[in-house]
Amino acid sequence: MEIVFGNLKSVDILAIGVHPDDIELCCCGTVLSHISQGYKVGYCDLTQGEMGTRGTNELRLHESREAAKLAGVEFRVNLGMEDAFFAHTKANILAIAEVVRLSNAKVVLANAVHDRHPDHGRASKLITDACFYSGLAKIEIVGTVAHRPDAVYHYIQDRNLKADFVVDISNFIKEKMACIQCFSSQFYDPNSEEPNTPISGQDFMHYIESKQLSYARETGAEYAEGFNVERVPAIKNLFDLY
Repeated sequence: MEIVFGNLKSVDILAIGVHPDDIELCCCGTVLSHISQGYKVGYCDLTQGEMGTRGTNELRLHESREAAKLAGVEFRVNLGMEDAFFAHTKANILAIAEVVRLSNAKVVLANAVHDRHPDHGRASKLITDACFYSGLAKIEIVGTVAHRPDAVYHYIQDRNLKADFVVDISNFIKEKMACIQCFSSQFYDPNSEEPNTPISGQDFMHYIESKQLSYARETGAEYAEGFNVERVPAIKNLFDLY
């Protein structure tokens, strides 16, 4: 485990992504909204994104540090799993479970349940299982005690999956886009000599904004991020929904 930013401590929400920019692209608005409400958030990246077409390991770590600072999260850690080839192993489950236990998070945000990039769906399963096993007292991880989050919610990524719920990020869209732009190596740069990718086109940032507009369409909000659930959530008050 590498501490990229801050100190690993107890938080309310732990956002996990398999690649360093997954969180920013897909659920950063939700993170920013909850930080504004007084909740504490931590980030965990499973890999350094080293198999990505553009950028380097060192550059992507630097970008992830700057994005964490800008968002105002408590910490960002990188688990150094092998990008593209990480597997559902005991070692990887325990690595995630250690962060889950040390962060004591009530809510975990995880990769999409399935997506264009094979890493996303595979990470989704790995993270979900790690959150479950984290709660088993007989699984010993030095320096930790058993803890299971109350909920795991999966942010929607490249494919426009039907959302089970959305989070209003209308007041945070500009800040979200600024956090995304911290990963400048991955996005449009007319002076770049690196190969083009599905996210490096000039229109990609417009696509991100349009996606958030689309998920907000039926809610009355201007911008929203979509999430999927693996179990049905419950509420105590119907007026919490709108």
